[in-house]
Amino acid sequence: MTVKVSLREAYGKALSALSDKYDFWVLDADLSKATKTQIFADKCPQRFFNMGISEGDLMSTAAGIATCGKTVFASTFAMFAAGRAYDQVRNSIAYPNLNVKVAATHGGILIGEDGGSHQCVEDIALMRAIPGMTVIVPSDAVETQALVEQAILYKGPVYLRLGTRYDVPVIYNENEYTFEIGKSIQVKAGNDVTIIATGEMVCEAIVASEELKNVHGISARVIDMHTIKPIDKDMVIKCAKETGAVVTVEDHNVLGGLGGAVAEVLIEEYPVPMKRIGVMDKFGRSGTREALAEMYGLNSKAIIQGVKALLKRG
Repeated sequence: MTVKVSLREAYGKALSALSDKYDFWVLDADLSKATKTQIFADKCPQRFFNMGISEGDLMSTAAGIATCGKTVFASTFAMFAAGRAYDQVRNSIAYPNLNVKVAATHGGILIGEDGGSHQCVEDIALMRAIPGMTVIVPSDAVETQALVEQAILYKGPVYLRLGTRYDVPVIYNENEYTFEIGKSIQVKAGNDVTIIATGEMVCEAIVASEELKNVHGISARVIDMHTIKPIDKDMVIKCAKETGAVVTVEDHNVLGGLGGAVAEVLIEEYPVPMKRIGVMDKFGRSGTREALAEMYGLNSKAIIQGVKALLKRG
């Protein structure tokens, strides 16, 4: 995992690369340089619209275009897409089940210095609670590119969460993995505990798994749960049965996100000891990515501590 690419960069390049293959439109709310939709706009200006600093209008216009039979990507920061434009996403996009893909960048604490007003830690919970909304959180550039195409082919509303502005390690070789909405991926084998991670925390989970094995003698399985809704119930149950303990990891509030989704499956299907690692119901604050990861427990160190505490308890 030495090559690093930002997910927003991968998103913009995927839109551009897929523009010749599929007929879709892209809208942005005056943040195209930050969300990287500018890459698509430069290639296909006739299929791109800058809606200005008007997120409600962004979503409503995307919905209107979708009623004409088009697939539409609507992009802005997660705080604005899920927060400011929630009403339009719910009532204008999801309620009529339109083919709009809300692609939100800058989600989570680890976007860094932007601070609590822009570090959206509740967007997955908000979008997951909307009936019919599919929620996808890629972990690296290869997965992002594949899931953008999957989102184009998928019928219905999609929330595609692209986290930090920073470059993140590339985990996958595109020739070795198949990415499918609703189907998670096992990236590390293990028998003592399962770490289910999403987004950029998958990389931290892999690092933690390796240290747990080499230093602590703990065999930790790692699952990339790139689709939060519909969650891969079969994989969650399989891991619970085979390892007997589950840890979830996310750059999001532990309330309503990945941890909540996994807990819902386990409590109904196969209860086992479980621990949630994520933002513990707090707002973010300004700081470097590394400092915030340490402060909020969003790194491999925190995962290792969580796994050891869970196994001791269990």
